[in-house]
Amino acid sequence: MSKPILIGITGGTGSGKSTIADALYSNFSNDCIAMIQQDMYYKDQSHLSMEERVKTNYDHPMAFDNDLLVEHLKKLINGEAIEKPSYDFTVHNRAKETTLVESRDIILVEGILILEDERIRDLLDIKVYVDTDADIRILRRLVRDINERGRTIESVVDQYLNIVRPMHMQFTEPTKKYADIIVPEGGHNYVAIDILMAKIRDILK
Repeated sequence: MSKPILIGITGGTGSGKSTIADALYSNFSNDCIAMIQQDMYYKDQSHLSMEERVKTNYDHPMAFDNDLLVEHLKKLINGEAIEKPSYDFTVHNRAKETTLVESRDIILVEGILILEDERIRDLLDIKVYVDTDADIRILRRLVRDINERGRTIESVVDQYLNIVRPMHMQFTEPTKKYADIIVPEGGHNYVAIDILMAKIRDILK
């Protein structure tokens, strides 16, 4: 196998980046494409109490174990398999379970801050920024965090106003300048998804 092509997909929370990444991943067979989600690389917080974990700012670069993510991406680039961590958002901590991920021709890397860290940025061959209006993003975050992460409406709104929005403006939005491709309207931009799929098919030829 030749050196894998790494495609980074980023954007604010609720922008539709995961929808785009999932659409690309599901349109190709597992023997040619792999997916790495930065969300799975939040730092282990076993040493903290539940009360302390709840206060974690998940939208700050320091929340991520980027050292491990960089190490894993380099292994995948070298053709080695990794044990991808998983994260349990209901208990605010890394789960014991890991997932074996084999190196593939195409590796999708998805997350809100993958372009913020220069080490990750330099490993990506194609960088995509998903640009979606803030009102749409907060509504999507509400639905996701309530349905999938056991949050209350009040906690999601409070977190968005006090943490998510300021962190987005400080850390995520500025990384747009590093993108090769900017996709407006997220997962509903089927033209952009088709263009990205065509690029992947071209790489796989």
